[in-house]
Amino acid sequence: MKKILFFFALVFIFVSCKNESKSLKTVSVNYPETKKVDTIDTYFGEQVADPYRWLEDDRSEETEKWVSQQNEATFGFLDNIPYREELKERLTKLWNYEKIGAPYTEGDYTYFSKNDGLQNQSVIYRYKKGANPETAEIFIDPNKFKGDGTISLGGLSFSKNGQILAYSISEGGSDWRKILVMDVESKQIMEDTLVDIKFSGMSWYKDEGFYYSSYDKPKGSELSAKTDQHKVYYHKLGTKQSEDQLIYGGTPEEKHRYIYAGVTEDDRYLVITPRVSTSGNKLYIKDLSKANAPLVEILGHTDSDSNIIENEGSKLFIMTNLNAPNQRVVTVDASNPSPENWIDFIPETENVLRPSTAGGYFFAVYMIDAVSKVFQYDYKGSLVREVELPGVGSAGGFGAKRKEKELYFSFTNYTTPGSIYKYNIENGASELFRKPSIDFDSENYESKQVFYSSKDGTKVPMIITHKKGLELNGKNPTILYGYGGFNISLTPSFRITNAVWMEQGGIYAVPNLRGGGEYGKAWHDAGTQMKKQNVFDDFIAAAEYLIDNNYTSSEYLAIRGGSNGGLLVGATMTQRPDLMKVALPAVGVLDMLRYHTFTAGAGWAYDYGTAQDSKEMFNYLKGYSPVHNVKKGVEYPATLVTTGDHDDRVVPAHSFKFVAELQSKQAGKSPTLIRIETDAGHGAGTPVSKQIEQAVDIFGFTLYNMGFDVLPSKLNKKIKG
Repeated sequence: MKKILFFFALVFIFVSCKNESKSLKTVSVNYPETKKVDTIDTYFGEQVADPYRWLEDDRSEETEKWVSQQNEATFGFLDNIPYREELKERLTKLWNYEKIGAPYTEGDYTYFSKNDGLQNQSVIYRYKKGANPETAEIFIDPNKFKGDGTISLGGLSFSKNGQILAYSISEGGSDWRKILVMDVESKQIMEDTLVDIKFSGMSWYKDEGFYYSSYDKPKGSELSAKTDQHKVYYHKLGTKQSEDQLIYGGTPEEKHRYIYAGVTEDDRYLVITPRVSTSGNKLYIKDLSKANAPLVEILGHTDSDSNIIENEGSKLFIMTNLNAPNQRVVTVDASNPSPENWIDFIPETENVLRPSTAGGYFFAVYMIDAVSKVFQYDYKGSLVREVELPGVGSAGGFGAKRKEKELYFSFTNYTTPGSIYKYNIENGASELFRKPSIDFDSENYESKQVFYSSKDGTKVPMIITHKKGLELNGKNPTILYGYGGFNISLTPSFRITNAVWMEQGGIYAVPNLRGGGEYGKAWHDAGTQMKKQNVFDDFIAAAEYLIDNNYTSSEYLAIRGGSNGGLLVGATMTQRPDLMKVALPAVGVLDMLRYHTFTAGAGWAYDYGTAQDSKEMFNYLKGYSPVHNVKKGVEYPATLVTTGDHDDRVVPAHSFKFVAELQSKQAGKSPTLIRIETDAGHGAGTPVSKQIEQAVDIFGFTLYNMGFDVLPSKLNKKIKG
């Protein structure tokens, strides 16, 4: 075992009646020895060593032992943080408030989700339609699936008459799902459980059965082996899964990694959207009102993201970014639906559009500099009104069935816990429906949006949130959080964990990096493949803005991100290790030469490209791949890598190999640790108890390595000795 001692010879000033000084406790870390095995890959004549390839085997006893030893070292460090329990107490107290989801009606009942506060999983309740909500009863309690909460409820889909429910569950956070079918009235399971289902919805045709998607179970580890041949099936009620009809997919010459199927609300059309990658899809429809109707092609290429969001008889309403990077809605008749016949219904504007339907109207939700504006249209395309929102932030949930007279939408921002509003679809009146009662005073905090220049001069927005009256002295503990990929938009939203961080005097800053979807397809594409460095440059420039404007300094800056954001953190800390004190890459894509060989990773090639594409692409990926850019003799920031042993989205081998490189090459005294959660996956469905524990460890690790020996809210800050 290699033993490293971290000495913090620091002097502290205590704000109290008398002055006293003390040193931060010395903590030793025993890193496990991580063996190196001679493994070489050759790309375009260049040999690349992969000494930690053996850690990719998630089923081996050697890997299991290594995981155990790494966790032992990590928790040995974390256990010495003096205010860990104090943080946990505060976070637990703040988390402990009632959280209620927006109600919706299915058949004879109105349903909603509720978490009493600290329940590991939210519970589904119901009451008779039109009855007093106080009469609600428990319908499904996922906390009873397994005692520790590691089996979670996935999607729910009711038959058209609302009498039968199909719902999915995830075990240990895995993307693999099981589907159960329940009689709504008796709550009895009706038939055998469907298994081995992944990346799937459940879309009913009448009350007879439903469509779903899955892969063949891979050979080898189901948590890491490649899955790249998605298929759509139809399950008829009362039959065995082995008898389910294959509807689309499975032909070797036409490989689609993601295929989704949905039935229009009137049961008229089946819509199928095959994808090769996470961006771009083909589009097909089938007229279910006609026996043996063929599958009709609307789009036979993957040059756009297009989907049918509504139909009025044979008139189709299609949301698309084809020739419209910010999206538009078009109409076309199903008898001749090719793009040359499309007619603009809601034209493209300079702002990104996210349309939905409810109560016989369209709702156009626009993103304007990452915040929401909403407009209501009728079926003729005429503007009815702008929906009045309660403030500046993120609004969502403008969807309901065509017969509904009201809908429920949510509103939140970085300082305001999510509230639910009831909206009258006909007259536009809205009223507060549910506001959480939480031990956090939003009035004491503020958010400010700034625009800064990236390396190439591109203007990038960032929202900075903190306590009002915060002194800009360069000494505020700051978390810079980013994502920058896959057309995902980071819009303002409240998080309990961030509230606790800000209570400690912390700053929380979120830039809207290229690669995201905040400014449409062009913004997304500007951060993909050979332009991926733009994303890292945007993030680095955000950090420099915070430092230059005295919000913080490198000694008090932490960078954080998960998944593609974990790649962002890994690339930034290897390119600019001097810029931050702490790095927090979570479930990150960190080996850019091999990411596409695991599970559904090949579907990310639109954003990343692959090392096999060309020598130029290989060199580009290798040039920023975090695993391949840890250099010996460099002083890296204190790093806490986090992952889950059941993560089959971004397999934990990425994180294993990255931390092994860091531990073997770190020249500085800062710890480089990995926290591996058991029975947890990429994040969805993680029990509340595990979320709290992980947040406590991340914040404790961050503050401790910034030099705080007590919580900053007690005004005990370090000075260099």
